[in-house]
Amino acid sequence: MAASEYIRSLRSRIGHDLLLLPGVTAVIRDGGRILLARHAHSGAWSLVGGAVEPGEEPLEAVQREVREELGAEITVTGIIGVYGGEPLMVTYPNGDRVGYVTTAYECVLRTPPTPDGVELTEIGWFERRDIFSLDRRGWIDRVLADVRG
Repeated sequence: MAASEYIRSLRSRIGHDLLLLPGVTAVIRDGGRILLARHAHSGAWSLVGGAVEPGEEPLEAVQREVREELGAEITVTGIIGVYGGEPLMVTYPNGDRVGYVTTAYECVLRTPPTPDGVELTEIGWFERRDIFSLDRRGWIDRVLADVRG
């Protein structure tokens, strides 16, 4: 996780203690296929997303996260749902603990994606039925169950 100045400021005061953060998730589709990314910190496949910055609109945050992590532009076509709880609790390799409450947006690409090589090491398009055999973050199953079509 590339920490923003805001998160670094909080961490300087609370150390590795749990932070509850608003997040955004991009469910990028191409017909029946869904774009997943392999995360550098865990090696697991997941959807693209991250934290909403102070003062930032969530819609702008999902566009920014896709731009930062994939170098791509998206069009958001709707909201799939809002997710949180134990499945979205993360302990990063440095010991930082985060609980995300994320809004998942349905998206389509406007420009080609390329993983940033820092947070994401690989990307791939997967049919929904093939995702369940991947080493993945379990919470994405909840999101994908709510994706229509």
